[in-house]
Amino acid sequence: MCRRKPRDSAQVGGPAFPAVDRVGRRRGRVLLAIVVVAGLLHGCTLAPEYQPPPVAVPDNYRFASAEVEETANTAWWRQLDDPVLDQLIATALAANNNVRIATANVEQALAVVTQTRSALFPQVGYGASGARDRIPETGVAGMIPNLPNPQETYQAMLSASWELDLWGRIRSLSEAAQASMLATNEARRGVILTLVSSVATSYITLRGLDEQLQVARQSLTAYAESVRIYELQFKHGQTSQMTVAQARSQYETAAARIPQIELQIAQTENVLSVLLGGNPEAIPRGKTIGELHMPAVPAGLPSSLLERRPDLQQAEQVLIAANAQIGAARALYFPSISLTGAYGSVSSDLSDLFKGPARSWSYAGQVTGPLFTFGAVSGQVAQAEAAQRAAVASYELAVESAFADVDNALAARQKLGEQLVAQQRLVAALQDYSRLAQLQYDAGYAPYSTVLQAEQSLFPAQLALAELQASVLSSAAVVYKAMGGGWVGEADKMTGDTLSESVAQPPAVPLF
Repeated sequence: MCRRKPRDSAQVGGPAFPAVDRVGRRRGRVLLAIVVVAGLLHGCTLAPEYQPPPVAVPDNYRFASAEVEETANTAWWRQLDDPVLDQLIATALAANNNVRIATANVEQALAVVTQTRSALFPQVGYGASGARDRIPETGVAGMIPNLPNPQETYQAMLSASWELDLWGRIRSLSEAAQASMLATNEARRGVILTLVSSVATSYITLRGLDEQLQVARQSLTAYAESVRIYELQFKHGQTSQMTVAQARSQYETAAARIPQIELQIAQTENVLSVLLGGNPEAIPRGKTIGELHMPAVPAGLPSSLLERRPDLQQAEQVLIAANAQIGAARALYFPSISLTGAYGSVSSDLSDLFKGPARSWSYAGQVTGPLFTFGAVSGQVAQAEAAQRAAVASYELAVESAFADVDNALAARQKLGEQLVAQQRLVAALQDYSRLAQLQYDAGYAPYSTVLQAEQSLFPAQLALAELQASVLSSAAVVYKAMGGGWVGEADKMTGDTLSESVAQPPAVPLF
C-alpha cells in the first residue's frame, strides 16, 4: 500500500490558503476517481471470450504410410540429394517477388497495430501561430482611445488529449489489428510453403521432361537407323516398300514428339525463372530423374495439422480478429470519455511571448454517447457478429479441406508408387517383346509388322515411365506441402527477412 508524504504547511494550498486547498482537493478527488475507475476497467472489453471452435479431427489418415520419419521440421527437399535443387530453392526464397509482397503486407499490418495501439495513450502535440490584423476605425473600435491598430497576436501551445478506454473499444480494435497482423504473417508463411513446393515440383517435372526428351531422341536415332537399313534392303530387293513405309512412320512419330517435349521444357523453365525472381532463362540441371532420392513421408498426427499448416493458423487469427471486432462494436453503446488540455503562452508582443504574464492554460473533460441512433450502433454489432459467424464457418471449412488435402496427397504418393512399379514391369516386358520380334523378323519367322507393333508400344511406355518417375517424386513434395510443419520456419530463415521478433511480440509504441 502506497503511503503519501505529509504536505508541508508552507506549500501552496496548505492551511495558509484554505480556499485554494479546498478547490485543489476537490479537483484531486475527481481526478483520483477517474484514475481509479480507469484502473479497475483497464483491459476490460465487451468482446465475447474467444474459444477455438470445436472441429472433428480424424483418428488417423486414410492412406497413412507405415514408413514415416520425423522430417517435418527439416529442410525436406535436401532429401532429394540434388545440390542444384537446393541452390534453386535458396535463390527463390531470397528473390521471389511473391515473398517480397507478402513481407511488405506484414510490415504494413505491423504499422496498423502500432497506429491502433497508439490511441490507448495520451496524444501530445504542439502548435504556434502569429497574426497581424487591422481593425476598421469605425464603430466601436474608433471610440476606444489608444487602441493599437493594427494588432499583433502570437501564440505557442502544447496540447494533449486522451480517450479513456473504459469499455475496451480501443483494446478490442488493438486485439483485432494484432490478430489481423498475425493472419497476414501466416499468409506470408503460406507463400513460402507454396514457393518451396512449386520450385521442387517444377524442377522434378523439368528433369522428367529431360528424361522423356532423351528417350525420344534415342528412339529417333534407332528408328533412323532402321529406315536407312530397310531402304538399302528395298534397293537390293530384300524387303518390300511397305516395310520401308512402316519404318519411316515410326521415325516420324518420334520426330513429331520431340518438339512437343521441347515446348514443355521451355515452358517449365519459364515457370521456374519467375519463381526464382528473374527473367526467362535456361535452368541449370543436376541429377537425372532416376538419380533423385525419394523423400520420406513426414510423421504427424491429424490433430497436429491444426498447428502445422499456415492457412489454418491464418483462418484462426481471422476468427480472433472478428471476435474482437464484436467488442469494439458493443462499446459504441456506452459513453466515450475524453480529456483534453493545453498549456502555453499568448501575447501581442513576440518578445513577451515566453514571460510569466503571457502564460495560458486550459483543461476539459468531455462525455459523449448515443441516445437515439435508429439502428446505427445495433447494425454495427449485428454486422460484427455475422462476420464472426462467417469466420467460424471459414475456419471449419479450412480444417476440412486441409484433412482432404493430406489424404489426397498420401493417396497420390501411395498409388503413383504402385503405378510406377507396374509401369517399370511393363517397360521391361515390352523391351523383351521388341527384342524377340526383331530376332524373329531377322530370321524370317515374323513379318515386320510384328516388330513395328512392339516398338510402337515400347516408345510411349518409356515416355510414360519417365513421366511417372517425376509424378512420384512430385507427390512427395505435395505431401510436405499438405502437412506443413516446422520446415516452413526453416525456409523462412532463408528468405533473409527479420520479421520473427516483431511478429512474436506487439511492436513498441514510438513517441512519434
